[in-house]
Formats: sequence, structure tokens, C-alpha cells
Amino acid sequence: MMGLMVSEETRTEKSTTVRSSAPGGPTPARTRAWATRLVVLGIVLSALNLRPAITSLGALLEEVRDGLGMSGSMAGLLTSVPPLCFAVFGVMAPRLARRFGPAAVVCAGMVAITAGLLIRPYAGSTPAFLAASALALMGIAVSNVLMPVIVKRWFPDRVGSMTGLYSMALALGTATAAAVTVPMTNLLGGNWQTGLAVWAALAAAAVLPWVPLVRDRGRGSAEPAEPAPAREQPPALRITRSRTAWALAVFFGLQATAAYITMGWMAQIFRDAGVPASTAGLLLAVTMVMGVPLAFVIPRVATRLPHQGPIVLVLGVCGLAGYAGLYFAPAGGAWAWAVLLGVSNCAFPLALTMVGMRARTGAGVAQLSAFAQSTGYLISIPGPLLVGVLYQHSGGWGLPIALMTGLMIPQMAVGFLAGRNRTVEEEAAR
Repeated sequence: MMGLMVSEETRTEKSTTVRSSAPGGPTPARTRAWATRLVVLGIVLSALNLRPAITSLGALLEEVRDGLGMSGSMAGLLTSVPPLCFAVFGVMAPRLARRFGPAAVVCAGMVAITAGLLIRPYAGSTPAFLAASALALMGIAVSNVLMPVIVKRWFPDRVGSMTGLYSMALALGTATAAAVTVPMTNLLGGNWQTGLAVWAALAAAAVLPWVPLVRDRGRGSAEPAEPAPAREQPPALRITRSRTAWALAVFFGLQATAAYITMGWMAQIFRDAGVPASTAGLLLAVTMVMGVPLAFVIPRVATRLPHQGPIVLVLGVCGLAGYAGLYFAPAGGAWAWAVLLGVSNCAFPLALTMVGMRARTGAGVAQLSAFAQSTGYLISIPGPLLVGVLYQHSGGWGLPIALMTGLMIPQMAVGFLAGRNRTVEEEAAR
């Protein structure tokens, strides 16, 4: 699939650019072709690294709690750190991208993920563990925001398929970390620190494709030209005047709340129901792996519909059914609940697709992406923390699951509104 996309892009470029920029030198089409391949590789490798820092921790949360002496409330705070970092650092991404270029910022983000994942298992205390986690999550935050921007800039006619590819790789990385962290830790001697640190190698590999693009940015050979209408846009939209932007931000926040509660706590829910730790990790992996095929299909379907609201409703109903199963029979129907919640979590690639569809220009997508993701992640911060507090004080999972169920209703409502066929530029200009 990746090769097909690249070959189509290459054919397009070769058909439109035929002259060499210098006698005997590489043609602009040939230069753009290798850059396009690097961008696709960079998108895929970067997406693979946007969740292992979180799901690998979720799989070993009990061991980390014991090793660092964390309470249930502190563990809830730990599961709230990702959305907090995404909100705080994600808002900086458009400004950094304007100053240094999106590729350079994503490259730096991958370096930060690598460093954070290497440092945090050996930090030795809860505050140091949180600080190193924040470093890795800072890199994830800026990359989260800029991925839709890179897709819009490099593949303006393939937003659905490229968002699908990116989302599929993200889901694959998420599921792989959830599935193999526990068995891999056991193979490496049973030390949870080694089991967490090993994911830094994957992040280091994701740095490599961006380096040539960053190096060549100053030469102008690896950066696609922004269309003339986009260059004539005002420097900033009054994004807060757009109802669609707000609906998308709230939808993003509520689906992120559900996702981070799932990634941080679902394995523990199954373990408390009597499911072995390795099986609980596999169940979490099943939930995450559902996003691999669906994350590619849903964006392609969404771009062909005038209104994405029906997809939102279908995903929400799957989530409600999964929560009901966790409440009434967490161990008995564990595999079914894992599948249903995995389908429901595909609200994330749908939200990313709508970010690309609800703005006309690359600058508009950058601003909408930063607003929706930063605001959304701020909204999602209390959820995982509140789950930890409710779990500790109630002694069970009834109240936390009731909270997750209650949040799904407004998620479906605002997602339906965000799916309407309109752009933020139109609404912000009113």
C-alpha cells in the first residue's frame, strides 16, 4: 500500500516536471520523488512511536507502582500525564513549525521520545519518572499536532488514504507495545525497567528518515511549495469563533479520555477480574490492534461522506456495549469487550480525518489541529485521574465504568456536530 501511494505520487510529479534544474543534475521530479518516499517512511515510523510510551507502561503499571511505591491516586496521576503534556506542548507545535519547518520539529520530537524512554525506567523516583515521561510525551505532542499538517502539505489530494496509513501505523505501534511488553520483559529477565527502556530503539529508528529532509529544507529541494491561495491567507484565524472547531475539540477530548482510560487501566480491570497478567496484556493488545485495519478504512470512508456523524454514532454504540460488558462480565466475555472497545477507540483516526477536512488550507489545518488537540487533551486530563481516585476509594470498578459510560453520550453528540460539511475558515470569518 505504501509503495502504491509513493508510485502514484512519483508518476504525478514526473508528469508535471520535466526539466532539469542544472545540466546533468537530478530533475526536480526525481528530487521530489525521493523526498516523498522519505516523508512516507517518516510518517509511518513516527506514527509507530506515538503510543508505545503509554501502552508499554499500561501493561507494566502494577510492576511500576510496586517498584516506585506509588499509590492508586498517584498511578491515576501518571495516566493523566499524557493528555496534560499533549495539551501543554501541542499548542506550541504550529509556532515551532513556522520557525523551523514541520519535518525538523517532528525529527526533534522523535529525539525527545528516544531520550525520555531511555531515561525514565532508571530515574529512581516517582518525580523523576514523571519528568522523563514528560520529555517523551513532549515529543509525541508536537508530532501529534504536525502529522495532519505534513499530510495536508505533501498529499493534499490523498488526505484520507495518508491519514489512514498514519493512523494504521499508530494503531499497530500501540497494539504491539501492549501485546509484547510483558512477554518481552520476561524474556529479558523479568526486569520492568528493561521492558520499558527497549522501546527507545524504535524511537531512534524514527529519527533517521527526517534527517535528510531537515538538511535539505534550506535548499528548497525537499519541501513542497504551498499553493498561492494558501500563501495569501491571513496569518491566523479567529478559530475560537468557529462552532465546528469547538465541537471537534470537545469530541477529540472525550475520545482521548476514553482512549487513555483504556490504555492506562483496562489491563488492570481484567487482572482484578482474575485474568492472568500476560492475558490481560493480550486483551489490551486486541483492543489496540482493532485500530490497525479500521484506522485505514475509516478515514477513506469518512472522506467520501458529506457528513461523518453516522460513523461517530456507530463507534459510540460499540463503546457503550463494551463498557456494559466490562461491568457485568469482565472476565467471561473479555475478548468480546476488548474487540468492541477497540472499534470504539477508532474515533481517534476519525477525529484526525475531520481535522484535515474541516479546514481548506495547510495553515488552517495547522491551527485547527493545534486548537482541537490542545483543547481536547486539556478536557481529557481529569478522566484517567478520576478513574484512579474512584477505583481506590470505592474498591472496585463499578463507579469508574459508570463514568466511562456517561462520557460516551456527549462524545457521540459533539462528534455528530463536528461531522457536518463546513470549514473553520467560513465560520471564523463571520
